[in-house]
Amino acid sequence: MGEATLAALAADAASCTACRLSESRTTVVFGTGGTSSGLLVVGEGPGREEDLRGEPFVGRSGQLLDRLIAEELGLTRASFYIANVVKCRPPGNRDPAPDEIVACSRYLDGQLDLVDPRVVVSLGNVATRVLLGTDEGISSLRGRTHPWRGRTLVPTFHPAYALRGGGAVVAQMRADLVRAKQALVAPR
Repeated sequence: MGEATLAALAADAASCTACRLSESRTTVVFGTGGTSSGLLVVGEGPGREEDLRGEPFVGRSGQLLDRLIAEELGLTRASFYIANVVKCRPPGNRDPAPDEIVACSRYLDGQLDLVDPRVVVSLGNVATRVLLGTDEGISSLRGRTHPWRGRTLVPTFHPAYALRGGGAVVAQMRADLVRAKQALVAPR
């Protein structure tokens, strides 16, 4: 669903100069994946590898994320959609600034409308705070589902944090992804 329209939105994003992130990007990292599984995963912004390759979550964090989603939800990268709050890499991998998030919000909103997921998994503080419109941290928001825009939002840790935090953090991510799976299969 919406593949042609997602392509048009991606083409629009490719020439975006609405914020200063466009000045230092190598490429716009719009989003990728399938639109039929009912799952959309949202991170904060592209890192160095993503900026070079033009695809979200392609480094070590992405490998961990792919493995956890395959093991806990039975989905491959091709069957769910993955995007970021901002589509251009913030310099030095810093958090995106509020004005950059606002400048890019039309693209994420468009992706949400076109993919129309049942479940959104937010990765880390930035994505979760932006989507839920809160200042609360990920540690207090994860571990439960949140009704959100007629969908279910499942916050979890960013996989980069899990790589640093070890097995306990990975176990918490797994539990969150099980919540996402339950929300995907629950009757409407």
